[in-house]
Amino acid sequence: MKYFIFLLSFFYFDSFAIEPYEKLKDENLEKVAIEISKQLRCLVCQNEDIHNSNADIAKDLRMLVRKKLLAGQTKKEILNYVHDRYGDFVLFSPPFKFQNLGLWIMPLGFFIVLTFYFFRKN
Repeated sequence: MKYFIFLLSFFYFDSFAIEPYEKLKDENLEKVAIEISKQLRCLVCQNEDIHNSNADIAKDLRMLVRKKLLAGQTKKEILNYVHDRYGDFVLFSPPFKFQNLGLWIMPLGFFIVLTFYFFRKN
């Protein structure tokens, strides 16, 4: 009986195995795909790129990147495509825009205000 349960456990745990990572045959394209995947944020994970994420949407985005590379698109075109679909959040280094100007200036402004506050207090 113990032998049967032991064998059954292999089938049970095998059902939870992650599918093998699908790589491109061209090593140069695979390197570009990995580079792009490390620049894209997983939409459901906390600050994790799609290259290291096991979420379903991250797997889908990795496959999308590879399909676009096989179709002949450049790195910039793929990043623009994903950015257009998912917005600034999907990029680890979002573009500088007027809408997010406060995010870029606020740390400097906060530092200046604190500096004046401490010097004025003394």
